[in-house]
Amino acid sequence: MALHFLVESATDAVEGGVVSLTGAEAKHAAVVRRLRVGEAVTVGDGRGVWLTGVAEEVTPARVDVRILERVVHEAPTPRVVLIQALAKGDRDELAVQAACELGVDEIVPWQASRSVSRWEGAKAVKGRERWATIVREAAKQAHRTWVPEVAPPVSTAQLAERAADQRMLLLDPTASTRLSSLEPDGRDIVLVVGPEGGISPDELERLENAGAERMLLGDTVLRTSTAGPAAIAVLSAALGRW
Repeated sequence: MALHFLVESATDAVEGGVVSLTGAEAKHAAVVRRLRVGEAVTVGDGRGVWLTGVAEEVTPARVDVRILERVVHEAPTPRVVLIQALAKGDRDELAVQAACELGVDEIVPWQASRSVSRWEGAKAVKGRERWATIVREAAKQAHRTWVPEVAPPVSTAQLAERAADQRMLLLDPTASTRLSSLEPDGRDIVLVVGPEGGISPDELERLENAGAERMLLGDTVLRTSTAGPAAIAVLSAALGRW
């Protein structure tokens, strides 16, 4: 499979033209991936534009790709949004990476009541940037035409507001309805994953009263790092993406 890269200039690129990789992307292509002149390459802008071409010039400072084909892909609908609770260590980052590879369309950090990790002030900005970097690299690895957005952190109150106009699903090991039985209704799906220890009873009640649905993923209890990606795989099948 051809190597894939992301550059903003791909948005305006045309067939027969040249798109250039510079900076870190060029260095990664030439030094890390050892791209050679004449090799097939795909380039995207992360917003639906997909270019197929061949490398014409390769240096650590600049890689020129001659475009052979340009295709524009529409954004997937309905969208799948992951509300990922902040977790200790790198568990939330592992969830974000896998969720992106499996097809999530947006990721929202959630400061749940049981979250051990706390994002406040500058740490919230740094944390969001870190997640965005993870998402970008995972999207490149998975050859995704659309790179998921990483939204600002939200509170439980903000989640309750969101449940009013979107289909919100709460992963809850005590629920009676299995996620695998879900019937899509055309609305965007907002999947909520709690931290270590799960979503608190107060949060479950508040979100359910706002319109959210409790869903059982399976007979076992998964870590916060694996629950979201596993659920996204189930939803991808239900939505006909897989």
